[in-house]
Amino acid sequence: MWRGPVVAKRRDAVNAVKGKVFSIHAKLIAIAAQSGWDPDQNPWLAAAIYKAKKEWVPNDNIERAIKKGTGEDKEAAQIVWIMYEWYAPGWVALVVNVLTDNKNRTVASMRHIFTKYGWNMWESWAVAWMFKRKWIIFIDPAKHDFESIEALTYETDAEDICMEASYIKITTWLDDFSSVENFFINNNIALFESKLDYIPDTDTEITEFEKALKFTKMMEAFNEDEDVEWVATNEVISDELQKEVDAFIEKNTFKT
Repeated sequence: MWRGPVVAKRRDAVNAVKGKVFSIHAKLIAIAAQSGWDPDQNPWLAAAIYKAKKEWVPNDNIERAIKKGTGEDKEAAQIVWIMYEWYAPGWVALVVNVLTDNKNRTVASMRHIFTKYGWNMWESWAVAWMFKRKWIIFIDPAKHDFESIEALTYETDAEDICMEASYIKITTWLDDFSSVENFFINNNIALFESKLDYIPDTDTEITEFEKALKFTKMMEAFNEDEDVEWVATNEVISDELQKEVDAFIEKNTFKT
């Protein structure tokens, strides 16, 4: 059977994800480069470039991003961070972080998603106070054993280390992140990923199918938006309910 359209659709989906990954890394590099073009003198830029190369971002993309950040590219709009906060039905708290060169486009996109899925945008700090900001470092246990990483962690100012299902997770406070990350890099430890995370103080469970469905579709919309870097939420959906929602989405066209 000829499967050309199916293959093309999957390829387009993969390329769309790759395009967003490249775009987000370019924006992070541009923001970091606003503090200096030389990664040897700018640790935030060095870290941004390191993470981009791990995601196979081409060198040409990295160089263009640095020029945008430093202002060498006179036609490029400045990249800015914007954080949106709101409550979902059931008082589920969400924080969305975006990187954009067009505030009007981003505001319109966010309001469209909020309105479509029945959520309301709130003023700054209406929700973020419910989360603790931490930097999380992930290390691949297939490359480094837990005991060795744990021993190295004791030499840093990291707050915590634990073994998850498929990675070693190290938590640090914001002020200590750079020194902890550089310590592992200087000790030739390959970092799987490092990122800012909003950890909720309390969880809020979604138990109704319709709310879980809307929440899942909303998260899909955020993942598809070119400006959204990450989303933090305190929602909890049981595995059984999530499987039911995923099965429904797969079999139906969801409309609001």
